[in-house]
Amino acid sequence: MTEKIVRAHVLIKGKVQGVFYRVWTSKQAQSLNLTGWVKNLKDKKVEAVFEGPKEKVEEMIEKCKEGPRPSNVKHLEVSWKKASGEFSSFEILR
Repeated sequence: MTEKIVRAHVLIKGKVQGVFYRVWTSKQAQSLNLTGWVKNLKDKKVEAVFEGPKEKVEEMIEKCKEGPRPSNVKHLEVSWKKASGEFSSFEILR
């Protein structure tokens, strides 16, 4: 039986810029063998896309609710999409 591969588009709100949230997210996603990207938005949110096995993506979303130590996540929005398979790694976008 093959694992179901999913895609989650996530918006993270709170104190998430200037606290190494993107670097932390990248390391966490790579440790779970997820692909996708993370970037800062002009409105002080962080946006991320995660693709991989459903249970690993769900685990990553739970990690994002906490974030690295200096962050303070207030709200997380998740949109589930069909996985595209377009990513070969997890990247920090500028």
